Amino acid sequence: MPRMARSTNGVHGLHHITAIAGPAQENLDFYAGVLGMRLVKKSVNQDDPGTYHLFYADAEGNPGTDLTFFPWSDLAPPRMGHGLAVEVSLEVPAGSLAFWSQRLERYGAKLGPIEDRFGDKALPVTDPHGLALALVEPASPRVTSTPWDESPVPGEHQVRGLDGARLWEREGVPTAAFLQDVLGFEQRGEERGWTRYGFAGASGHVDIRETPGERRGMWGRGAVHHLAWRVRDEAHQLQVRTDVLAAGAQPTPVIDRFWFQSVYFREPGGVLFELATDGPGFAVDEDRAHLGETLVLPPWLESSRHQIESALPPLQLSTT
Repeated sequence: MPRMARSTNGVHGLHHITAIAGPAQENLDFYAGVLGMRLVKKSVNQDDPGTYHLFYADAEGNPGTDLTFFPWSDLAPPRMGHGLAVEVSLEVPAGSLAFWSQRLERYGAKLGPIEDRFGDKALPVTDPHGLALALVEPASPRVTSTPWDESPVPGEHQVRGLDGARLWEREGVPTAAFLQDVLGFEQRGEERGWTRYGFAGASGHVDIRETPGERRGMWGRGAVHHLAWRVRDEAHQLQVRTDVLAAGAQPTPVIDRFWFQSVYFREPGGVLFELATDGPGFAVDEDRAHLGETLVLPPWLESSRHQIESALPPLQLSTT
């Protein structure tokens, strides 16, 4: 099939990444307590309100810093295979990997050896529920981030935000064409079986590896659920949605998530993508100084607050 003309709309890097966790308290202890990220929003999965949706980010919850989780404790581990994002990478400041190696070893995290990836240094880590992470010192900082004063991690070592993700694809060409022609990515390099696609002026990339010998992957506890890409506003979102539809994908209608507007679709290899607007942001219903301290519901779920709260396990935030 001939390639489309490159879209002039495109996305502007990562907005957030959402993954599936086990017990919510263990997830909170690791990401807020060990990694020192700020819990900027404690809410529920709007499609499954009996489950938390926990958002970890920088001090202000800036787009591009936000790693979120659905704690579905009863799920089995994922079946790793093509059509899945298989790793999330988080940006940390230059010179901080020695600090992180010591800190994570002290807390018993499973670590791999430090690697060189496309000119960056990366420390592979596995979170308590099996999610593959990498802490990355980029050759040049990419994420716009605000340090959190109350983090247990000193500001000079704090996680700055999202660096990117790694995807397994049965065939790389259809996904590569979609990324470049529809979403506006650029090919940034190739090494050791991985091809990187990203942006010259924005954070957030995907590294793709062809895995034709693998079976189709399936979600589970410790898997990435979806990758969300930034669009400026609702008008820009509709422009990109039109391009996605013209490319043969099947985007959802715009869905109001209250803190941003969302459109979901699967890229040609099967990974779930989202288009998410930059605004209105997490401070629309909470003071910035107190983000994440209470259970916040979108207005249309407020009438069910009692039933929702009774179904959720208690959570205790401790960064000591």
